[in-house]
Amino acid sequence: MKRTILLSVAAPIVASFLAITPHAAGHTDEKAPPNYEVRIPAGYRDWKLISVAHEAGNLNDIRAILGNDEAIKAFREAKLPFPDGTIIARLAWKYVPSEQNNKVFGSEQSFVAGSPTNVQFMVKDSKRYSATGGWGFGQFTNGKSVNEAQAKTCFSCHEPAKSRDFIFTHYAP
Repeated sequence: MKRTILLSVAAPIVASFLAITPHAAGHTDEKAPPNYEVRIPAGYRDWKLISVAHEAGNLNDIRAILGNDEAIKAFREAKLPFPDGTIIARLAWKYVPSEQNNKVFGSEQSFVAGSPTNVQFMVKDSKRYSATGGWGFGQFTNGKSVNEAQAKTCFSCHEPAKSRDFIFTHYAP
């Protein structure tokens, strides 16, 4: 009897608390460290592929550019500026020759993703990130935010792509 009374009192209290507590939009992992309010989005490795890229020079990496549903829709519709809620992920790995594949081909011509280097995110929120073109930037190595000085360089690198809403990547359907 006491248990029934306790449950009948506790259930509405818990329901009320849940109803008034702000919920994340399903894009963040609360365990991830913040980086200028940008966190590692939950489930980002299941997002759809936007494009791939190879960055030569000092970086010499291979990259997969992924997007959440809002990003994919905007890319497919060629919608600029990107709508709030768009999140773009850039996963990078060292660009290394594949000894196994090259043995089959008989020459050094095959390259694959080696060890991971870092993960970067761009989050579109035109009000929250108005000072940086409406985009929040996050960069993570081994799941941890990079230092503040390094993270502050993100927007300045993206400024030349202002006419494309600060996005370098082109959709490769």
